[in-house]
Amino acid sequence: MTPFARKRLTRIALNAAGLLVFLFAVFPVYWMVSTAFKANDQIFTTDFIPFPTHFTVEHVDRVLSEGVAGNSIWLYMRNSAIVALGTVLIGAALALLAATAIARFTFRGRTSFLILLLIVQMIPSEALLIPLFLNVKRLGLYDQLLGLIVINVGLTLPFGIWMLRTFVAAVPRSLEEAAWIDGASRMTTFWRVLFPLVAPGLVATSIFSFITAWNELIFALILMSDSSGYTMPVALQFFFGQRGTDWGAIMAGSTMMTIPVVAFFLVVQRRMVSGLVAGAVKG
Repeated sequence: MTPFARKRLTRIALNAAGLLVFLFAVFPVYWMVSTAFKANDQIFTTDFIPFPTHFTVEHVDRVLSEGVAGNSIWLYMRNSAIVALGTVLIGAALALLAATAIARFTFRGRTSFLILLLIVQMIPSEALLIPLFLNVKRLGLYDQLLGLIVINVGLTLPFGIWMLRTFVAAVPRSLEEAAWIDGASRMTTFWRVLFPLVAPGLVATSIFSFITAWNELIFALILMSDSSGYTMPVALQFFFGQRGTDWGAIMAGSTMMTIPVVAFFLVVQRRMVSGLVAGAVKG
C-alpha cells in the first residue's frame, strides 16, 4: 500500500469514527424531539418507529395550555432563565477576577488554593446538600431564586477559575506593560487588553455555567417549597406518576427546555469568535 493510499484510508477511518460519535451523541436528542410529535399509540409500542408517521402537536399544546402543578410552563422557564443567567453573570465575573489574581500575582498559599479548587470540584453535590441547605436557611435565602443562584455559582466557580486561569496565564505580560507605558491605567489595561484576549475562555466557562444551572435538579427541588419557584427540571418531574408516565409531555417539555440552551450557545459562540478576532487585532 502506497503512503498516499494509507493516508487516505486513515482519513476515511477517522471521518467514519467521527460520524459514529456524532450520531451516537445526536440520536438521543433526535429521539426526544421526534417523540414529542408522535401520537400515543406510536410512543407506547414495541415497534421501532424512527419518524412520526402521524405528526401531532397535542403533547406540546397540552404542556402549554394545561401547565404543570397549577402554574404555566412559562413560569418555570422564566425561573430557570433567571437562575441560569444570574449564575453566568455572577460566576463569570468572580471567576475572571480570581483567575487574574492567581495568574498574575504571587502570594502565599496559591498552590494550596488551586489544589483546594480541584478537591471541591471532585466532591459530589449530594454530599454538600445538607450543609448548603442549612446555610441557605440561615441566610434567609430559602425558597428564593437568589439562593439557587448562589448555590450554582459555588458549584461552577472552581471550574471557571481553573479554565480562565489558563487563558490569563497565556496572555504575555509584555502586552500589559506596553499599555502601561502608553499611559493606560490598570483598569483600562484590564478591559482593553486582557479582557478581549480571555473572552473565548470566558465564553467557554459561561456555557458550562449556563448548562449546569439550567439542568440542576436536586437543589432546585430541595430549596423550593412553593411550586411557583420551581425550575424546568423540577416541573418535568410532575409528569412521572404512580400510575404511569406521560412520555409525550415529558419529551415535549424537554424539547422546549433544550431550545434556550441551543440559543444561548449560538449567541455566545458568535461572541467567542469576535473575541478571538478582537484579541488578535489588539495584540
